[in-house]
Amino acid sequence: MAKIINSWNEWDPLKHVIMGRPEGTNIPAPEPAWEYDLPGAYPLPQYGPFPQEMIDQANEQMDYFQKRMEKRGAKVERINIEPFMLNKPVSTPDWTQLNCHGVNNVRDVTLVHGNMVIEATTVRRSRWYEYLNLRGFWEKFYQEDPDMLWMSAPKPRLTDESYVKDFWYNYNNVWSDEEKLARSRRGEFQLTEKEPLWDAADVYRFGKDVFHQISTVSNRSGVEWLRRFYKSQGLRLHHVQVDNNTLPWHIDGNFNILGPGRMLYNPDWMIITPEFWELVKINDWEMIPAVGPVAVYQNKCYLLAAYGQTSWVSMNVLNFDPKTIFALASEKPLCDQIDSMGIEVDPIPYDKVIPLGGALHCTTLDIYREGGCEDYFPNQVAGY
Repeated sequence: MAKIINSWNEWDPLKHVIMGRPEGTNIPAPEPAWEYDLPGAYPLPQYGPFPQEMIDQANEQMDYFQKRMEKRGAKVERINIEPFMLNKPVSTPDWTQLNCHGVNNVRDVTLVHGNMVIEATTVRRSRWYEYLNLRGFWEKFYQEDPDMLWMSAPKPRLTDESYVKDFWYNYNNVWSDEEKLARSRRGEFQLTEKEPLWDAADVYRFGKDVFHQISTVSNRSGVEWLRRFYKSQGLRLHHVQVDNNTLPWHIDGNFNILGPGRMLYNPDWMIITPEFWELVKINDWEMIPAVGPVAVYQNKCYLLAAYGQTSWVSMNVLNFDPKTIFALASEKPLCDQIDSMGIEVDPIPYDKVIPLGGALHCTTLDIYREGGCEDYFPNQVAGY
């Protein structure tokens, strides 16, 4: 029987990856976790699928990315799409949601670490059933890989008690920018602590160590659940908090790893957790500020990268191995910066995919990388 699940970090040589599909991506119907308004495209309370033209353009770029990974030797499998994802209502005994989000961003709903596959809670009703689109893979791999561990975090109920009442009204109409920033620094967003909530894309894996942030999609209870779980496995979880972002969303827009001992960090959304900086210092990690984004997005219908703006989605790269990184072709200054450090950059056109909600790291889920569990932070900070 073969070993199929083995991925301890973000940079060891990539051999097997699952990739999303843009078909079925929707502007979600209003829900307490997220209110999305696109005047001129889908103003609240309207919602619905992305235009077919945008789906076709995204597919063309994702097919190219798949071919580039395969040419370098990785096995790439594309996710299946369950029929209920296609702009149809879904429900539980507690609520009805009028449509689902989509299946393009496979990184968000499942955490693969070592030989473990952990289905995340997710925090939005429009994503509650998204994990089922991956179930076919896990069922098959579980039969084929005797070392695979497959589990799920406690599935949340996502009743109104899981959300801060009137959060979006206050955010859009009452709170000043200073108050929004103060709340963000305290880790106070739209999620209550009623139940553990977390997205898998708020996790970065460094072998024996894991970094996780509190954000709009991960609450303190979720971080605590992960901390206890990782402790039971002999692994260490470290919390990080970022500044100057009033609605932080997933950790891979804040920093990424060039390889063992080197990280790029977002200088606009600085990590303000002092223990983090002490940890990287005492273990001799080189911390390098990333150059800023330059690409300007023009799609009026989008889940990410607002119309007419640049975006720190530029940080969303995928490491193929310690010497090779897939980066966004539209972010040439960042490509040049990475290249200047002796790392080969494979530029991928992805500007038509990004509006659907994510970039290279978001739309891939690496399930096999060569290598094992290494300790990249042998010197630890007490209490962190």
